[in-house]
Order: sequence, then structure tokens, then C-alpha cells
Amino acid sequence: MRPVYCDDLGVFAVRTVDPVTDGPLLHEWVTHPKARYWQMREATLSQVRETYGDIVAHPHRTAVLGFVDGLPCFLAERYDPARVELAGRYAALPGDIGMHFLCAPTQHPRHGFTRSVLSAVLTWLFEDPSVRRVVVEPDVRNLAVQAVNAAVGFRPAARIDLPDKQALLSFCTRDQFRPTTQTDKGHR
Repeated sequence: MRPVYCDDLGVFAVRTVDPVTDGPLLHEWVTHPKARYWQMREATLSQVRETYGDIVAHPHRTAVLGFVDGLPCFLAERYDPARVELAGRYAALPGDIGMHFLCAPTQHPRHGFTRSVLSAVLTWLFEDPSVRRVVVEPDVRNLAVQAVNAAVGFRPAARIDLPDKQALLSFCTRDQFRPTTQTDKGHR
């Protein structure tokens, strides 16, 4: 586990997903009603393990389990949008990296948590000096994640049709990225 970010909600760290060991936890998260836009609500444990086994073995994708103060709290995926997911669907630039993130379901929501997770994920991605711009493609109906994306610096570019959704293609450059700070308590 490697620390990547710290704010008033805690120390955020990531490690590569282990599909076998992490499978039951990920299965619980991705099949939860809160994860409806993750599109794995009906997946079995075996399918979740297979999906994340394929992701971590792929040369142009990876997945990390995220922790806050040592507790697993989020999942993030990194991918090369010129080669997978968005290949041929937009004019990819050198230094583009695609990203998905999912916060774990909780009985005790913490104000600002989702924004802090997204700040941690972007900090992790921008640690790679070759990354110049992060690309996301949330479902156009997912207004909550669009608001959090905007709060950290993402700017919508276009609606695009993907096989499983209509997405809002959005970008965040290093210069646009605004991580959570102590003064951001009014944002979620």
C-alpha cells in the first residue's frame, strides 16, 4: 500500500487489486444499488474476479484498491483511452489517461468524501509524469459524479455514444486539477 494523498479526511493510499483476495469485497461494492452506473450489479463473485483479473493482467489497464487510514474505501481503474474503452471515439492526445472510480457503500457517509477520493485518484494518476490529461466518460444521467468531477477541475467536452451508455466525455489537465483542501468543506 502506497500513500498518495492526504487531507482533513485522512491518508489515502492505493495498491494493485488482487482479484482473488479482493474479489469478495469488490463483489459487494460493484453489486450494491449505489453502484448502478458501474454496470456490474448482476455480476457473480466469479465474474468480478475474472473481470479484475483481466484488468490487472492487461497491458493498457490497471485497477487499484484505495484505502483511507488503512481501511478499504474505494476502487479506481486506469486505462489507455487510445487503446481500450474510448479507442476511436475521440481524438486522443499523447498523455491522455482514462479513469473510473467507485466509492465503497457506507452506512456512515462523510461530508466531502467523494471529492477527497477523486482528488486522491487524480493525484495518483498525475504522479506519472507522462500523464497530461485525465479522461472520464460518466453516464450522462449520473449528475452526482459530474458535479464532483467539475469540482476538481474536469470540463465536459462532448456527449458520446458508447455500447452501454451515453457518456459525457470530460477532461482534466494538470493545470485544471483542483484537489480538495481544508477550505473546500462546502463541496461533496
